[in-house]
Amino acid sequence: MDFSILPVFLIAVFFLAISPGPDLLLISSYASSKGFKAGFMISAGIFVAGLLQTLLVAFGLGQLLQAMPPLVWAIKIVGVLYLSWLGLNLLRVWFKSGSASTCTSETKSLGSTRLMYQGLLNNLMNPKALLFFSMFLPQFTNVQFNLTAQILVLGVVLSCIALLVNIFFSLSFSKLGAVVGNKFKLGRHIDGILGVIFLGLAARLATSK
Repeated sequence: MDFSILPVFLIAVFFLAISPGPDLLLISSYASSKGFKAGFMISAGIFVAGLLQTLLVAFGLGQLLQAMPPLVWAIKIVGVLYLSWLGLNLLRVWFKSGSASTCTSETKSLGSTRLMYQGLLNNLMNPKALLFFSMFLPQFTNVQFNLTAQILVLGVVLSCIALLVNIFFSLSFSKLGAVVGNKFKLGRHIDGILGVIFLGLAARLATSK
């Protein structure tokens, strides 16, 4: 690798990691409503998605998506349907819940694996993320060295930095959520709030170009 360009890469990655987006919205929602562990598992899922996207870009799928717009459209539709299903399911649980304790127990019953899958799929079902990886990472490579190896290293570094930033956000929003939740008694409405957020993410993905 050309290590002289690494400082510029790290600065760019840091600002990308702290910029608002669907992943940060998901982390903040879960961490503030369900605690640090939920935010951490969502962050872990996003981290795995970043590693998978790095592999896909390194072996050419990013270029394939750029050459085949229908494939991007198909992935987007699957992502919209998945996020819509999650949102409607959470709204159904919220609507059927007859008491605060019922809603809280339903919300907290989500396992770590399911939370991780939600972070993973929320990221992977957005084809713009993979297209971004395929356009961003090659800018910091050097043609004199092995391109695939460079993309793999840069993608891992990007994913690790994003993970650290997301863990920080998870901790911060979990503390904020505990204070706000106790003050305004939002416990029984957590599933409804998350349902609306997922439907919003679906709408955002559906209307994005």
